[in-house]
Amino acid sequence: MRAKFGIIVIAGATLLSLAACGDRNGVPELMNLRQKGAGADEFGILPTKPLELPGDVAALPEPTPGGSNRTDPTPEADAVAALGGNPAALGRTGVPAGDGGLVGHAARFGTSPAIRAQLAAEDLDYRRRNDGRLLERVFNVNIYYKAYEPLSLDQYAELERWRAMGVRTVGAPPKAVEAAR
Repeated sequence: MRAKFGIIVIAGATLLSLAACGDRNGVPELMNLRQKGAGADEFGILPTKPLELPGDVAALPEPTPGGSNRTDPTPEADAVAALGGNPAALGRTGVPAGDGGLVGHAARFGTSPAIRAQLAAEDLDYRRRNDGRLLERVFNVNIYYKAYEPLSLDQYAELERWRAMGVRTVGAPPKAVEAAR
């Protein structure tokens, strides 16, 4: 009886170990979010304009997959406008005139053209080192916040630090209002 129980325990431990070693394409998933059903993605659905029947169906142009269409020629601009933004900002390139000083100050020590690739490689390395424990990986536990906790900023401690230096913090309520809550 004990031999059977021992074999079952060893087989179970082996199965758990092998399940935790799944490849996942070598990319650690710290935020394990899964869609529960086969329903639609609410953010993938855009309201379109009403359909129109053209006067001459034979004169219609060839379809352009991925291109614009007669029903909704500018879906991104329409979505930006619906959310209260400026659709004209989608076509802009370069630095807006009002942001030139900010960009100049941020780039005062030089810029690296490969910064995005460098940061992506460093983040992948960090995620691999903080991929979670065995059972967290087996059961797809969300460990994103725990992994990045050492890199996060404590907003309340930072607010108190700036207040202690005498800096006026416009976006934060005064201490009297916070104490009353």
